[in-house]
Formats: sequence, structure tokens, C-alpha cells
Amino acid sequence: MPADNSGDESGFTAEERAAMKARAAELRAEGKKGAKKADGLEALLEAIAAMDPEDRALAERVHMTVTAAAPDLLPKTWYGMPAWADADGRAVIFFQNSGKFKYRYSTLGFQDSARLDDGDIWPVSYAITDWTPEVARKVTDLVKAAVS
Repeated sequence: MPADNSGDESGFTAEERAAMKARAAELRAEGKKGAKKADGLEALLEAIAAMDPEDRALAERVHMTVTAAAPDLLPKTWYGMPAWADADGRAVIFFQNSGKFKYRYSTLGFQDSARLDDGDIWPVSYAITDWTPEVARKVTDLVKAAVS
């Protein structure tokens, strides 16, 4: 749970408002002619660089893993978070660092276009507290399944 979930009269916290403003800026940028894939990578790397050291280390590992396991996904930011999108620009995978909303863990999440279906119920978000060989294997397997 976030440390402080009190919001203003809109009901949103300052962090949530900032995330929405970041997403609006991303949408405006995507509409500009001449936007290149490199812009998405640059935005993703800047988002990672702005994180606290612990979150940054996890995000860098996730980025390397997603890039290796699903090279067709395009790096970008989504609501200010590192994300990887399909050819239509829709986020498939995203990384939410723990510091973004003052959570106790970072999260690897999958949007509905990810092919993780397993019966009538399946997880689409995973908490990550440390990068271990087991975590690396699990993330690789999830990413590969998501784009299969």
C-alpha cells in the first residue's frame, strides 16, 4: 500500500497526478511527425535514470531481460514508467518502481495484450524486491509467454 493515499479534491495523490501528466505528455509526443523509435528508448532510459538506486538496478535488469527475450517490443514510457510496446504502440509490459507511489516493492505488469491467459484467472502483475537468477528466469519466461 502507498504510504500516503490521501488525495486532493479530485481524489488523486500528487504522484498519481504527476503520472497522468506524464502520460498526457507522452501522448502528445507520439502524435508528432518524425518521432523515432530512439525517442522511446531515450525516454525509457531517462525514466530509469531518475529512479532511486535500488529501483534503477531492478529496472535496468528488467529492460535488459525484456529486450533480449522480446526484441520486437518497442521501448517507451507509459504514465512515466518504463514500458515495452507492440508494433501499434500499445504497452504490453511495464515496470513500476517502488518509489513512484511509495510502495514497498517494484512491480512488473502486463497489459491485456500480453498472452498470459491461464484458464479463468491469472496474475498480470508481479512484485519484485530483488534480482536473483530465479527472478531472471521467471521474468524471461513471462516476457516470452506474453509475446508468444
